[in-house]
Amino acid sequence: MPATSSAPSNGGPGGIVAVVGDLGDRLCRFTQRWIPDSWVVCMLLTVAAIGLAMFGAGASLNESVLAWGNGMWALLELGMQFSIAMIAAHACVSSRPVFRLLDRLASLPDPNRPIQAIALIGAYSLVTAYMNWALSVVASALFVPFLARRNPKADIRLVIAAAYVGIGTIWHGGLSGSAPLILATPGNPLIAPASGEPVIDRLLPVTETLFIPFNLIFIAVLGAVALGTAMLLHPRRNVRTLTPEQVDAIMPTLPEEEAAETPAGRMESFRGWTILAAILIGYPLGYSLVTRGFGATWTINAYNATFLVAALLLQGRPSNLVRAFGNGARTASGVILQFPFYAGIFGVINNTGLGAWLGELFVTFATEDTYPLVVYFYSGFVNLFVPSGGSKWLIEAPYLLPAARELGVSATTTVLAYAYGDATTNLIQPFWAIPILTVTRLKFGDVLGYTGIIAIICTLLSVVAMLIIPTNL
Repeated sequence: MPATSSAPSNGGPGGIVAVVGDLGDRLCRFTQRWIPDSWVVCMLLTVAAIGLAMFGAGASLNESVLAWGNGMWALLELGMQFSIAMIAAHACVSSRPVFRLLDRLASLPDPNRPIQAIALIGAYSLVTAYMNWALSVVASALFVPFLARRNPKADIRLVIAAAYVGIGTIWHGGLSGSAPLILATPGNPLIAPASGEPVIDRLLPVTETLFIPFNLIFIAVLGAVALGTAMLLHPRRNVRTLTPEQVDAIMPTLPEEEAAETPAGRMESFRGWTILAAILIGYPLGYSLVTRGFGATWTINAYNATFLVAALLLQGRPSNLVRAFGNGARTASGVILQFPFYAGIFGVINNTGLGAWLGELFVTFATEDTYPLVVYFYSGFVNLFVPSGGSKWLIEAPYLLPAARELGVSATTTVLAYAYGDATTNLIQPFWAIPILTVTRLKFGDVLGYTGIIAIICTLLSVVAMLIIPTNL
């Protein structure tokens, strides 16, 4: 990947910006040298989880390895859901209408002012993350090639980092925040467990968690600070860009309209098949929305159904759809490879007592005033091993919520502290960056220098917030 350079500014605000930008570049050079591919990072985390289970939770090596193996396939459903999301979204983007829309959006920044491109992709990531975490990951990943083509002077490492800020800052305080939504869902395992006593005595509607003023103000400030940091980090020297050939290689391919000359070809070009498929998928989704409501219907399955319907209608011809899905399959390769291994780590934490041991260890040091901060750091730490906000909450809530009750801290304060910590360490954990890295063909070490600095700034801001958050929200 070629590098270009420009003379740095000396003194004044420009000099400060240059120093900050060069800091990110220097840190990226370090991480490029020392941080391996995201799958190898996953294996390092696997070794760490097994080690903690043995020496912390008292599990034997045999128990730890069996727990890993028993958990390996636990995320198959989520892995398939996310693969479909990636491929269906790619099929939408490779259709002519969406291709033109994203290309026009990418042309808004001045190509000679790369910071504008960083601002655009960062804002795009934040807005989509507030709406839905999966939408942000997929839509941001597929927007990057368009932005790189239209803004060739923007540092590709920072473009990717900015495309990742939404999932690393505001998503868990947004509309798809997993932990708050679980607490608001009737019949969830915390209020109606299969055995034992309920963890909570009543449902917490999202009006008492996601839509309270503290959460809305905090995630707005956090997102703005993360975006501003990303803009400051654009290097003045050693800018890393993609060559035109590299950009062409990662751009979605538009369908080619070919005349059908055989009966089979005419059937493959008949748009009625895609319309029928769209009705078969869309009607049950619409029926559920009308009869059960948005809150009970809108899951990742509903999100995928929407993308599939859109892909069917946008591609039109069955032949175009099949070709688009084939071209998009590569974008899901990282998800297919790594989900089973992260599921194994999930099994170690869930089935060896490691999760409970870590929770008790953190809670030992907590008081009423410091409990939100303890939960924030604990949630962020465990997220390095189990990057799944909802599943991890079901592991942690059975001991975090009772401890909070004993200390006089409300469930609302606890779940928000958990949500903020869970989001922050996404910036230094490669799991949710896999789609963007797969699309752009870069490694996590290429961008960790920038995402790491953003994570540090967000952590400092969050620490202040956790110290001033009311314990009785």
